[in-house]
Amino acid sequence: MIHTFEDLCTVVYVLVDEIYQLQMQPHDHRPGPRADFTESELLTVTLVAELIGLDEETAILGYLRRNHAALFPLLPDRTRYNRRRRALGEVLNTLRRQVLGWLLALLPPDERPLALIDSLPVPVVGFHHARGEHGWKGWATYGYNASKKQTIYGFKLHLLTTADGVIVDFALAKAHLTDGTFTEQLLGDKYHLLVVGDKGYVDEGKQASLAARQDVLLVTPKRNNQHLQLPAGMASLLSHFRQMIETVNSQLADQFHIEANKAKCMSGLVARVHAKLAAHTFGLYINVLTGRRLLDLKALAVI
Repeated sequence: MIHTFEDLCTVVYVLVDEIYQLQMQPHDHRPGPRADFTESELLTVTLVAELIGLDEETAILGYLRRNHAALFPLLPDRTRYNRRRRALGEVLNTLRRQVLGWLLALLPPDERPLALIDSLPVPVVGFHHARGEHGWKGWATYGYNASKKQTIYGFKLHLLTTADGVIVDFALAKAHLTDGTFTEQLLGDKYHLLVVGDKGYVDEGKQASLAARQDVLLVTPKRNNQHLQLPAGMASLLSHFRQMIETVNSQLADQFHIEANKAKCMSGLVARVHAKLAAHTFGLYINVLTGRRLLDLKALAVI
């Protein structure tokens, strides 16, 4: 069981190091000596920082130095930590995929698995600063977030989750692109699946193609101007299932601060997104192993 911050760090480190030593270490052919603070330790600090809500570099490094110097005695400075974390962004995604496989194997199988598809905003510059000079020109774009009725400048994170709230796949894209743009990307390699989406995914052509090619049934509410409407009971059922992905979106926004990520460049944003999604998956996996709710762990850190 996990009762203390040290317990959490130990569990995450064991999982990270096992995957890293088996999958990444054999392919690491970089010349020169290795840093004293190992990749497994740095990845552990990154994931734990997300799980306890201290995702800013200064905050987590300061917290560890003040309260857990013996646990991580060789912490790098903020600049080196940030640079190494960006370089390990794809490694974080590999960790996420491995733990995702373990997690899905523990969940009870369904005859026709249910999945949920949605997006959430990832702004990178305050709307009133978007016209100024900044490093996001050419990367970020204006987009509209219908659920919050606001225009943002940045990106959207498109998610595919299970009905249990496990993030299966994702795509980070410019904010002006509509949700339906990524239907094929997120569902193109899935089969025998029932997927619930909102009105942003209404596209009869794509829905028919997915059903015919892959037995993927993408079910969405109907727009008001469509002749055929869903029965009232079906519309309520879709709304009920969509509450799970709204919960995931809220977790990413409120606990993992994905809407206030403070990234200064594209590589930094990608590394942060990989870290947040990997931490979410690690938290759910540890939930299953320990029977404890681990997606809100601030109580383990004396801040």
